[in-house]
Formats: sequence, structure tokens, C-alpha cells
Amino acid sequence: MSSPLAPSGSGPITEPAPLSLCAREPHVPADRLVAEMVPPPRFDSVRFSTYIPDPNQPSQTEAVRVLEGFAAGLDSGGPSGSGKRRLFGFGRAPKKAPAGPRGVYLDGGYGVGKTHLLASLWHATEAEPALKAFGTFVELTNLVGALGFQQTVRTLSGHRLLCIDEFELDDPGDTVLVSTLLGKLVDAGVALAATSNTLPGKLGEGRFAAADFLREIQGLSAHFRALRIDGEDYRHRGLPEAPPPYSDEQVTGAAHATEGASLDAFSPLLDHLARVHPSRYGALTDGIKAVCLTGVHPVPDQSTALRLVVLADRLYDREVPVLASGLPFDQLFSDEMLNGGYRKKYFRAISRLTALARDAGSLADPR
Repeated sequence: MSSPLAPSGSGPITEPAPLSLCAREPHVPADRLVAEMVPPPRFDSVRFSTYIPDPNQPSQTEAVRVLEGFAAGLDSGGPSGSGKRRLFGFGRAPKKAPAGPRGVYLDGGYGVGKTHLLASLWHATEAEPALKAFGTFVELTNLVGALGFQQTVRTLSGHRLLCIDEFELDDPGDTVLVSTLLGKLVDAGVALAATSNTLPGKLGEGRFAAADFLREIQGLSAHFRALRIDGEDYRHRGLPEAPPPYSDEQVTGAAHATEGASLDAFSPLLDHLARVHPSRYGALTDGIKAVCLTGVHPVPDQSTALRLVVLADRLYDREVPVLASGLPFDQLFSDEMLNGGYRKKYFRAISRLTALARDAGSLADPR
């Protein structure tokens, strides 16, 4: 068999073989789960000043104003002691929560910049990083699973702020668990900020979920102020269409020519995701500079689709470009899935994978 050609077609590939996500079986210790509760790399440098409101959507400008005030009002003089000491239950007892709302809920559709604003709030809060936590709902439930409920309460009670991205309203059991946890944290004086997805069956435009969120957290609703953020998906605001898929040869050649790239066939990768807990998908992508996939096709079932959504989120957070052959990403999910209760998750995944596909354009030949 002849050697595969580089993207230019000028000769055989001499670069080392690419990595494979399917060959990875990451194990994530509990202390890493705590230490990594910070905004993901994509949002390292975001600030309120870098959020560009749509001039046709005044609610976006208003959200920035309110969140800046919320950050300024948070007490930065939280409990003393390092995050490691609090992890094991030491350090000064947290302050009692002051009266009034201690939380904000960002209510808007996918792509209006909710995560950008949530991360900006984390950065703007004047407290050392060990006194602030940022994570998705899934990451928070994974922390409870790793530490246990009481230890999680003790760990996070020393924080000034907890930001929860994509609060999962579609899992009643986990919603009750996290709502109970948040109640304990509010009593300890922790400020809260959250975004959420849409409940199953709440189709409509699939955009806003404030009433669902406030109802599901029940007794905590008085602690939250809802900020509605209108707008279109910013990833498609004035940007070119995502490139069509490349050929298998182009994807393979780009993977060999790109240092730190992974190369996997789509079907085996979907099978591998079923064997790796979603809490480890971030670790699965450690050190990966680009993901190259061959043979992309529609996902076969909802469980597989939801796992792919989590992987798409982790890749987007880490700004890992995705180069693929097969079908375009807007054909990943069936019409039944896109019209079902998890439609918002699937549209978010399509939007994020499309953005990453644009980022990957420089890895292959110009068309």
C-alpha cells in the first residue's frame, strides 16, 4: 500500500502518526475536578468590555450593565484559607448570606453570548480564583459524585461566587440534588449565577426558560434575578457559511501534517464515548490541537447524541478545530431529535461544531 499524500498532494507523509481519541482512557481525580472549576480556555480572556452587544437588541446592553453592578456588589472578603484546605473542611466559617437576591439567571437562546457574560462575571468578581467556581451543571453533579454531597457543600461554602453554565432542567433527579446544594450555599453566603437549557416538551422557539428554571429550583427562586437576553446566534452574525466536509484523503493528510492532531473514524469514536464517562471528556482532549474525523454520519440514537453534545462543548471550550469528512454537521441529528425535548442542546452542538469547522479550514487545502 502506498503512503498517503500530504494535503498538497506533493508527496508521501513523513510526519509522525496522529493521535487517537479512541486510544485514550482518561482517569480524573477528584482534586482536579475542583481545581478545574474555572472558565474554560476559550473564555480565559473574555470580559464585559469584549462582549459586543447587538445594537438591535437593547437587552444585551442592559444585561452587561446589571452584571457589572452585580459583580461590584459582591463581597470579596470571603473566608480565608486555600482551596485545598477548604476541600478537607478547614478554614474559617463562611459569612451569613446578606438579605436580598444573591443570584442572577441569564435567560436567552443559544449563541447570544450567555457563557461569555457568565465568564465575564467570574473574571470581574474581585476575589482570588480559589474563592470563585465556574462549571457546567454536569461538572457540578460530577463533583458531588466524586466528593459526596456534604463534602461538596463544605468545599464550595467557602466561595464568594458559583457560576453554573447550562443548568440541566431535563433531569429531575439531578435538578433536585443541585437545587438542594445551592440552598446550602446560599445559606453560607455564596453568590450564584446560572444559565440553563430548555425543559423537554417546552418547544416553542426553544429560546427562553426563565419560568421553568425558577419553578424547578423552587425555594431558591427568590434569590435569583432573571436577565432576558434577546438576539440571534452570534456565531452566524455576519460570518461565512461553514465549509462543506472534506474528503477522507484531505482529512487524513491534514491530521498527519498537523502537530498534536487526532485522527479517528466517526463510528468508532461514538462507540468509545459510550465507554468514557462524560466527566472525563475534557481530559480526553488534553493536549489535542485539532480533531480530524472521517466518515461523519447521523448519530443513531439519543443517548449517543447527548454524549456527542458534551464532547462538542468540551472541544468548543478549548477552541479545538474540527476537520471532518462525510456529512456536514447540520445533518448529525434527525428531524425527530431536532423537534424533541433536547432540541436546544442539539442546535447548540451544531452551532459550536460549525464554528470549529470554520476554524479548521486552514488545516486543509483552500478550495
